[in-house]
Amino acid sequence: MSPPRPVGFPRGRALLGDALLNRGTAFTHEERTRFGLHGLLPEAVETMETQLGRIRRKFDYEPEPLQQHIFLRALQDSNETLFDRFAADNIAEVLPIVYTPTVGEACREFSHIYRRPHGMFVSYPERDRMSEMFDNAATHEVEVVVVTDGERILGLGDQGVGGMGIPIGKLSLYTICGGIDPAATLPVMLDVGTDNPELLDDPLYMGWRHERIRGAEYDAFVDQFVETLRSRFPRVLLQWEDFAQGHAAPLLARYRDRICSFNDDIQGTAAVTLAALLAAVDATGGRLSDQTVCIVGAGSAGTGIAEQIIRAMVAEGLTEGEARSRFHLVDRHGLLHDRMADLIDIQRPLAQPWEKVRGWAGSRGGSGGPGDHGEISLLDTIRGARPGILIGVSGQGGIFTEEVVTAMGEVARRPIVFPLSNPTSRAEATPADVLSWTSGRAVVATGSPFAPVDIGGRRHVITQSNNVYVFPGLGAGVLAAGAPRVTDGMLIAAARRLADLAPENHSEGLLPPIDRVRDVSREVARAVALQAAEEGLTDLTPDELDASIARRWWEPAYRDLPRV
Repeated sequence: MSPPRPVGFPRGRALLGDALLNRGTAFTHEERTRFGLHGLLPEAVETMETQLGRIRRKFDYEPEPLQQHIFLRALQDSNETLFDRFAADNIAEVLPIVYTPTVGEACREFSHIYRRPHGMFVSYPERDRMSEMFDNAATHEVEVVVVTDGERILGLGDQGVGGMGIPIGKLSLYTICGGIDPAATLPVMLDVGTDNPELLDDPLYMGWRHERIRGAEYDAFVDQFVETLRSRFPRVLLQWEDFAQGHAAPLLARYRDRICSFNDDIQGTAAVTLAALLAAVDATGGRLSDQTVCIVGAGSAGTGIAEQIIRAMVAEGLTEGEARSRFHLVDRHGLLHDRMADLIDIQRPLAQPWEKVRGWAGSRGGSGGPGDHGEISLLDTIRGARPGILIGVSGQGGIFTEEVVTAMGEVARRPIVFPLSNPTSRAEATPADVLSWTSGRAVVATGSPFAPVDIGGRRHVITQSNNVYVFPGLGAGVLAAGAPRVTDGMLIAAARRLADLAPENHSEGLLPPIDRVRDVSREVARAVALQAAEEGLTDLTPDELDASIARRWWEPAYRDLPRV
């Protein structure tokens, strides 16, 4: 006769199918009796260490990164705890598989490699069922939601419902790196259609086969989602992810004070870039407020990076006007200046006065002809502004040509060059090229992982300026403090703490080794929580905040199962 079990607790195949509770072959014989598992598992009772050894063999057996991604996602869908433990034990190896760069290919192939449902798909035709969807998807108290509409996935553009790979990947990193219980996370895909003709023509495409909705319909749909989420989980942290330029900044501005939320592409990217820049400037022997900056890509990421660095420069003593005068943003029509007619709201505060830059057009053979409104190219801008820092978030692979990088080497003794676009194919330049073209003088960080570069008898470790250094710790700190919103001060605090943790020998990288990211996240969480206290957003003392971070930190160990 089977022993009694808690009412409603899964049993038998249902328990093995619950990724959060499943232990697989680690269920003891007593547990197999209690939960009706005899006959469903092989005889051996294994430790997690034995299971991890098997996972290691299977992971190594997969020949390609995408196959490894598929394998790990299948493991996550069957045994979340084992997946998290394997990933946490092998962060440096697993990170590029579960996230950039491999996740980009996984998003493109989403409808072809789909195995099991994961997260919440909110399609526009089903919007009247939104409350029911939350009932179906959120079986636990949700603390962190990552949401996308799939329109601007990495540098790959519109991936429609395939964009769901990004929220799944990001929330895995909240758990692996930031100690957030996976039971408290929910990835969400807002399926508002797609304008990608390849997807619309693909018979296997799994999303709503319709052109993207726009305007008032889109706004009302997103508002319905936010209000439903807020009413269901009033203290949730919402991360906006991979929304197109026309939506990213407006959504952040509209909702950041209505629901605790931030945009990782704008604010997370800016924070980790600021941290890497602080370390790079230290390596070159200068101060951030003394720098002149050129940013290629004037969308939400580029303008977000600029605004974050401006705030840091002001904190070092510059006026806002002085700080803004040091920034030169280049987009597809050249350097932004105040005579351009098509500037958008986020670009206008960063446009240079035309009278200051008009003489740069076509300078020294650069592209873009002179005249009252001639286009000022990237090369023109470098020769005219003489920046010490060049940052790329354009999504245009190879745009940092030899001529451009050589020009940086001519105007700066140790140029700081950050080609941050990902995946790897979208990087503005490779570190090997940048270092070769500057005779090893450049200080380089990238958005995707690159191997060290040996040049001139010196080994250069290439720092990946990866948002994973910031957002998991940011989330852990916000939740530990119970803060009602994410502030600019919290993001700067996160960036400064991350920069403080940089290796003393900058030849070993500008940021800590990626395999230390769990420790880094704890430090970032504390800095964010203390900043929340400084801004009056929590009543907890520093000791109470430390205790809250420690108490909430989830370790990947099998959960206790009920006895009766």
